[in-house]
Amino acid sequence: MKRSYLAAALVVAVLIGAAVLAVPESQALAYTLTDPSAWGSGAMLAIGAAMTAPITSKTIRALQAKKTKDVEAMRALSDAAAGAFSAEDQAKYDGLKAQIEAFNASIAREAELIAEEAQLGMLEVPDAARISMHDRAEDDPKRGFCNFGEYAQAIIGASIAARNGGAIDLRLTIGAAAPTTFGSEGPGPDGGFAVPPQFSMDIFTHALGEDSLLPLTDSDEITGNSMVYPKDETTPWGTDGLRAYWQSEASAATQTKPKLSTTTLRLYKLMALVPLTDELLADTNALNSYVPKKVGQSIMWKMNEAILWGLGNGTPQGAFQGNAAVVQAKDSGQATLTLTALNLANMMSRLPPGSFGKAVWMMNNNVLPALFTLTLGNYPIYLPGGAAVGGIQMNPYGSVLGRPLMVTQHAKSFTSQGDVMLMDPTYYRTITKTGGMQNAVSVHLYFDADATAFRTTFRMDGQPKIVNPINPANGSTTLSPFVQLAAR
Repeated sequence: MKRSYLAAALVVAVLIGAAVLAVPESQALAYTLTDPSAWGSGAMLAIGAAMTAPITSKTIRALQAKKTKDVEAMRALSDAAAGAFSAEDQAKYDGLKAQIEAFNASIAREAELIAEEAQLGMLEVPDAARISMHDRAEDDPKRGFCNFGEYAQAIIGASIAARNGGAIDLRLTIGAAAPTTFGSEGPGPDGGFAVPPQFSMDIFTHALGEDSLLPLTDSDEITGNSMVYPKDETTPWGTDGLRAYWQSEASAATQTKPKLSTTTLRLYKLMALVPLTDELLADTNALNSYVPKKVGQSIMWKMNEAILWGLGNGTPQGAFQGNAAVVQAKDSGQATLTLTALNLANMMSRLPPGSFGKAVWMMNNNVLPALFTLTLGNYPIYLPGGAAVGGIQMNPYGSVLGRPLMVTQHAKSFTSQGDVMLMDPTYYRTITKTGGMQNAVSVHLYFDADATAFRTTFRMDGQPKIVNPINPANGSTTLSPFVQLAAR
């Protein structure tokens, strides 16, 4: 308690000193108009506190403003009389002096009240005067480590300490989970240390590389575990949902109503567990390039596979597994083990309006030899990466019929159903957990193998926005943003 009083007294002394320096000369004069010897120590402290009142009390500021006007009026009387007051001037001067003394008394009372409130903890401190403190260790996204390799080598030290006893690098404990009453790889004392945010971001960056489908989808970050979306699958030319009608004069309007349904997405956990030997952990340079890239590639592969082919049972519902996907049949009389320009043209014709400028081709590597020879008249269907059309540089894999191509092992083998796919990813909705990937390290999981486990978890879900193919306004061939070529 004595320490708190001493601190409070020091603050008051500093504020009073600052206020004395800041008080204008006209205000300083006002404090000399009464006899200081008549004041007690409490009143002196109150006057000192009053000089800091602009920080703490609107009442004191108002009294000081009135007193300042009286002091200015007294100065004007004195200057005009040049030291020779008339009886009338003296009466005005004495009246102003009496008002100032009354203001001083009021200021002293208000200041004493403020001092008592401060001592009792009742005084409200303005936000501008509040001071907050926090440990800046968590402000560093690298937690004090120069690079991922240095962080990993600190993990080696923690592993040795766990085996032989000893201190661990305190930087590993920043943000680590609290210990539990059971053994697990989560808490720090059990070997689980949080990967610093910067290194986690490096892993996430690799997971969202140029071949990742997640950024192409209609994606939302959520703080909870699920999200419900309303949807309307009716078309302007359909027979239900909101529709417009030509109306004759004075005839009754035809009423319509929306046909809405909902889609619920729930987050599922995707985990990558990467054990590394102590020999690899000892190589700082290898770790900087190997671990983030390898974990990121693993996450990206599983995300892409789920977005395309997920079964929907504990995983996202894949775009080509749902009822909305369509299969484009091969050409009439088409030879086996072939790919034709008409195959691709027919696939394009199955896209719904609005998807032509958004669709992406996905093909297996072994489709490329057949693709290179395809033409429409004298024009090649496939333009390899590096070619430019109209001054616009193509993506690394090139383009087919003007749309970007992704060469991927997620596509099936040549001439199997799904070896060529055409997808508008904006028709696929995904949700991810706010905060991105969560990372931890365990020195105990593979203790007997002399290895350390790096664990990354990522929560997401996804499914097509539509449940069924779209019936066209004219014709019978259905449309879909998810088209795959049939077996040939």
